[in-house]
Amino acid sequence: MLDTPLLLKMSASFAIGSIPFAVIAMWGSGTSIRDVGSGNPGFNNVLRFSKPRAVITLIGDMGKGFAPVMLFYADGDPLNIGWLYGLCAVFGHCYSPLLKFNGGKGVATSSGVMLRLYPLWALAALAFFVVFRSLGSRRQWPQRGALASLATWAFFTAALFLQFGSAHGFYALLMTVFLIWRHKSNIADLM
Repeated sequence: MLDTPLLLKMSASFAIGSIPFAVIAMWGSGTSIRDVGSGNPGFNNVLRFSKPRAVITLIGDMGKGFAPVMLFYADGDPLNIGWLYGLCAVFGHCYSPLLKFNGGKGVATSSGVMLRLYPLWALAALAFFVVFRSLGSRRQWPQRGALASLATWAFFTAALFLQFGSAHGFYALLMTVFLIWRHKSNIADLM
């Protein structure tokens, strides 16, 4: 049974994750991010509109994945607790009550979780993402942002399985599967 402090920390993680930084970043522009591009309140859609506003979105979205794990997960806690707080933040991002339970796809927020739990592997994953995304841009791949994001999480998951074993890799795999599911429309477009 879940204890009250854990439930409160999970709820706080969800609440932090639900802050819609893509919407906030667009304040003062005269444009609602939900009315342009894909309509998705996330980094990639803001990037289509404004690079400086996209940077604000990226920092905010990564921060809301990083912050709950930083605040609530202590080094002596079981590994699954850190991932639990991270997943709650990602769910908050994807199903924000502030956006009528809609939200982004969770990549930037999940990257913040990655950065807090595995900082060195997060840097390696960032390098992988940059190379993969650049290759996709040069070759004009459709859905290159989604492809690079999902490939990066697959790379990160494989790295955790190889470096730390199945306990660590399992949670990364859960996150990867969730992110694939959130990108099902992008995958359908590719097909």
